[in-house]
Amino acid sequence: MDKYITTPITEAVTAELKSGDYVYLNGTIYVARDAAHKRMTEALDRGEELPIEIKDATIYYMGPSPAREGRAIGSAGPTTASRMDKYAPRLLDLGEKAMIGKGKRTKEVIDAMKRNKAVYFAAVGGAGALLSKCIVKSETVCYEDLGAEAILKLEVENFPVIVVIDRDGNNLYETAIKEYRTL
Repeated sequence: MDKYITTPITEAVTAELKSGDYVYLNGTIYVARDAAHKRMTEALDRGEELPIEIKDATIYYMGPSPAREGRAIGSAGPTTASRMDKYAPRLLDLGEKAMIGKGKRTKEVIDAMKRNKAVYFAAVGGAGALLSKCIVKSETVCYEDLGAEAILKLEVENFPVIVVIDRDGNNLYETAIKEYRTL
């Protein structure tokens, strides 16, 4: 089922999302990859506040390319989510409600998602140029020295994703395989 959602994503929103739903995101999402996640974790270890509001936030695992003329950003395809798995449970426990990436997640991440009523979306890999057309604004928020790994704040319009793992732990990667085998 197609759903149109405006961020921030709250528990009330995740309650309506089921594995396999097609979703079009509107509003603010953040971009953070490995190095930014590591820095955020180190900041938390030092007792510092995070540079972004994590409660009800959506974090997109993406490595942007430079913007072309007249565009907010260049290619904006997802990166492999498992690289953030060692950091994700802690951010989920602090209130993060959605992640966007590609690929499978560990049991620890899925357990943290269930515990915190969060969801994992997949964006289509290899479609970065098309996804970038849904990004209307991009600005660097912090960690500028990390270059393409800095944290970005994006404004998106009808950004297409699929609910891969819902807040109950239903996992499209697993159910799709079972369904395929029965065919």
